[in-house]
Amino acid sequence: MTHYPTRRQILSHASSGFGMLALAGLMANDNALSAAGPADAAAQKLRKPHFAARAKHVIFCYMSGGVSQVDTFDPKPRLVKDAGKPVPFKANRTQFNQNGTLMPSHWAFNKHGESGLEISALLPHLATCADDLAIVRSMTATFSEHAQGNFFMHSGFPFMGHPSAGAWVTYGLGSINRNLPGFVVLGSGGSTLPHGGIPLFSNGYLPAYHQATQVNLDAQDPIPNITPRDIASQQQMRLAFIKQQDKRFLTATNDDDQVDSAIKNYEMAYRMQSAVPELVDLSGESKATMEMYGVYDSDAKTGHYARQCLLARRLVERGVRFIELSCLSYGIGGGGAANPWDNHGNIKQGHGKMGHQIDQPIAGLIKDLKQRDLLKDTLIIFTGEFGRTPFAQGSNGRDHDPYGFSIFMAGGGIRGGTAYGATDEFGYHAVENKTSVYDMWATTLYLLGLDHRDLTYRSGGRDMRLTDVHGNVIHDIVS
Repeated sequence: MTHYPTRRQILSHASSGFGMLALAGLMANDNALSAAGPADAAAQKLRKPHFAARAKHVIFCYMSGGVSQVDTFDPKPRLVKDAGKPVPFKANRTQFNQNGTLMPSHWAFNKHGESGLEISALLPHLATCADDLAIVRSMTATFSEHAQGNFFMHSGFPFMGHPSAGAWVTYGLGSINRNLPGFVVLGSGGSTLPHGGIPLFSNGYLPAYHQATQVNLDAQDPIPNITPRDIASQQQMRLAFIKQQDKRFLTATNDDDQVDSAIKNYEMAYRMQSAVPELVDLSGESKATMEMYGVYDSDAKTGHYARQCLLARRLVERGVRFIELSCLSYGIGGGGAANPWDNHGNIKQGHGKMGHQIDQPIAGLIKDLKQRDLLKDTLIIFTGEFGRTPFAQGSNGRDHDPYGFSIFMAGGGIRGGTAYGATDEFGYHAVENKTSVYDMWATTLYLLGLDHRDLTYRSGGRDMRLTDVHGNVIHDIVS
């Protein structure tokens, strides 16, 4: 009987771990699939969508902490009329139960574009993109606590262990660029992950190849250990040895999916050594492009977010499927590092700062994608984990409101200049075309050519999916 070395034995002899990259042939011809082994070839196979896709990529602009709908995309004249009056309806339990009086927006709403879509003065640059936006004013969530809300918004479940939407997308469609991961989370300027941390971007029970890769634009190595520590000849010798061991181990495990996926990850890591430095090098971008995004803004945090938006465009150009961006905190009114939009106090200053941070960069991203003819293939999603109350918390903040808030989607088959659904006259509860997080992801998958009901993975004795057993496509916002 042939005795293969154990996994532990392989790791003990291969100083950098197994599978750093299996194929020395990749070093000779990085563009030829024929140079890759079976695991690599499988990783590159594009899966066939269920039907014709309108989008190829998703950019997820996640506003951690909860954006106030009545200060951004949901105008409520009744709040202006009754400002300072007691709340005339039964308010549900809030996070802190420090409910004050009705509080109108600090920013005036005006109609914009040919569509006449109403957007507040908090977001003047995004207002110029009104005809590209589909604003859903009737979004609801099931949870009003940050960590649960973040997990729910990312995975359809309120706790860790389930795949993030980006992992589901790469699982469903495969990868376009063999030199970059299909799911990337960007950070810069000291941005912090939302409550829930790294598990928010997990592959869950899907193969490990589908987990997110975090890119820190400010680090010397944007991805840890991306710069080779060995001279080329030493690395090549190590890779040749690892290739042999990986091949034997994979055969011994009857091509186990988890082993195969781990090998793919290490193969990707090798190819990223050359792809990532070129990706994050913005020196070739024009001054006009940098200014359009707001890279040179006097607020350094706006500049950092602008660089994330610009890099998102570069990732789209290189075929990355799913990109998530991270906001930066000012620490105002309770908006801590992990939840910068969480303004329980002084919402005028807190939302004012956050609005300025993301407004020009996201508008620049939409315009840049559009002028490069990429917006039609790229779906942009703007949302937080919930909204905020139309009545004050204390005197000048707003508490959490998951009962009716606003998100927007743009590009990738979306019907721009659209307002869908409505909250009540105070902006508290969704009352017309009530939508859910499941509907948002069902629509996203539909635009990518995937039926959310058929995108499943067997785990724990049942077929799991991003939308659980719920979800309907919001056809009224699809072009």
